[in-house]
Amino acid sequence: MSALLEVRDLEFSYGEVQVLRGLDLNVEAGTIVCVMGRNGVGKTTLLRNVMGLETLSKGSISLVGKDFTRRPANERAVAGIGYVPQGRQIFPRLTVEENLKVGLEAADKTIVPDEVYTIFPILWEMRRRRGGDLSGGQQQQLAISRALVTNPSILVLDEPTEGIQPNVITEIGKVIRRLVEERNLAVLLVEQYVDFVREFADSFHVMNRGSFVAAGPTAELDDSLVRRHLSV
Repeated sequence: MSALLEVRDLEFSYGEVQVLRGLDLNVEAGTIVCVMGRNGVGKTTLLRNVMGLETLSKGSISLVGKDFTRRPANERAVAGIGYVPQGRQIFPRLTVEENLKVGLEAADKTIVPDEVYTIFPILWEMRRRRGGDLSGGQQQQLAISRALVTNPSILVLDEPTEGIQPNVITEIGKVIRRLVEERNLAVLLVEQYVDFVREFADSFHVMNRGSFVAAGPTAELDDSLVRRHLSV
């Protein structure tokens, strides 16, 4: 099976400081791949390179079998990649519905699909409210839905459980898992909450100092590995 997202020998530097070192990563349809690691090891920088928000120093990035190494972020969105950044970055003064319509710009559409409200029903109830009036968990649901309005084939999420209460974390995890199974969606996420990864992800990569130092199916994410690479 060919991967929807392929990263090969990716390297990235800020000036003289090398941040990412020779990263290889495949994300196939119907799977959730998680990148883990302590703060400051390069996880978000990897996602920004995947999205075209940073320009890699070396290596290649392919989406749906096509080379996108030098393509800008907007072309990657049109090609079928949806992005949920760390901190959600919704527009607090726009309504829920207006936030979702912003996401439609990437697909050149104007009407929010009803299915988006079916995925997170609370957003339908709150569609006239401003994004800034929502709770942290509701804002994360909005950010995910904004990425889904374009019907992407690949979903990239940066710390989706950050600052969210446990019951909403579980709901978000179940929704992502269902989308993967029903839509054959490919998901790449950065996540530090080990229980979430064990319950919902198919495989993991652990980063340290810009390199992958461990990887495998989620069943291999044992306590000794967590203590060695993830414990603070």
